[in-house]
Amino acid sequence: MKRSVRHPSWHKSSCHIRSRGQSPLLPGLPDDLAIVCLVRVPRIEHRKLRIVCKRWNQLLAEDLFYSLRKSLGIAEEWIYVIKRDRNRKISFHAFDPVYQLWQPLPPIPMEYSKAPFECAVLNGCHLYLLGESMRRVIFYSARTNKWHQAPSMLQKRLLSASCVINNCLYVAGGASTEDGIRFLRSAEVYDPNKNRWSFIAEMEITVVSLMGVVYNGKWFLKGIGLDGEVLDQVYDPETDNWFEVDNGMVAGWTSKPSISMNGNLYNVDCKDGCKLRIYDMATDSWSKHIDSKLHLGNSRDLRAVALVQLNGKLLCIIRNNMSISVLDVSTKSDEERGGGGGGGEVVAYHLWETVEGKKGQFNTFIKTIWSRLFSWRNHGKSEILHCQILEA
Repeated sequence: MKRSVRHPSWHKSSCHIRSRGQSPLLPGLPDDLAIVCLVRVPRIEHRKLRIVCKRWNQLLAEDLFYSLRKSLGIAEEWIYVIKRDRNRKISFHAFDPVYQLWQPLPPIPMEYSKAPFECAVLNGCHLYLLGESMRRVIFYSARTNKWHQAPSMLQKRLLSASCVINNCLYVAGGASTEDGIRFLRSAEVYDPNKNRWSFIAEMEITVVSLMGVVYNGKWFLKGIGLDGEVLDQVYDPETDNWFEVDNGMVAGWTSKPSISMNGNLYNVDCKDGCKLRIYDMATDSWSKHIDSKLHLGNSRDLRAVALVQLNGKLLCIIRNNMSISVLDVSTKSDEERGGGGGGGEVVAYHLWETVEGKKGQFNTFIKTIWSRLFSWRNHGKSEILHCQILEA
């Protein structure tokens, strides 16, 4: 029987340094061994752990607890959704894909519920909100289940763009409403390790952002220029340079949801997200696609609003009605491995994982391609504003 290995940082943590007369984390066990047990409790039960006693609550508030879960390979990713209902009320929810349960989360601060905002994830567990026309930045921690204050941006921005590269948050362009409306070329970056914002190179061309995606370590932006034309540019963080770009990738890239995953760039090709296009770098074209052949419809409720990556291999298509389809893109078909046909080839990824079940049951099996994964009933009128993945 293997002996448990003590984490090198345990001696620095205060949560398991027991004072005289203080109860152990688990009666009859040394605290180090108790921590090994507690980190294995499923994430959905962590709220209950917090209210057991002060020491358990302190343990779950420390980075040690989650770094251990990550190092043991048991950290869990949840899908986080910010949505607006038909009464314009903003709400915040998380979905546990293992137990198929939605969790209500602390409400978004009032000033962010009345105006548009950008959101991005840093450190895998912090969801940052950047309000339009305000410098103030806040973030939600999946570890503490609370909202926290972050350093303010250097400049107020309206209709700006944001992205994350190498765990740094970039914000660029947009417009300023101070002393009248003027378009901005400035850009800035937030480094969580330094906990501060700093300016980066100004944009090559001034645009109001339409959409953006990170691909091959570079930030591609499509926006409206001063004369109303659609312009494309790319930022390279390695050289801190912006430059205009005009190739097959940006020419064929549409405003529908996109994601860069495992070296591939995906773009939704129909309203319900049941067909995806894939950019082929070799031919500089969007010549490949995946079609489910099982389309759900064209209504607003069924519109695909986000693509997110789950557990490194699952591509999730999120819709306005809170339904989600999951595609395993880690296994490729014989056609793609063998080269297959030429332009217009349908790439048929033949391994699909579907999670089904009710009341906590969890079953995984290989089924026919594209399946309706789950839906949140009675929320057909809601509109998803943002969707991200957080780990804890």
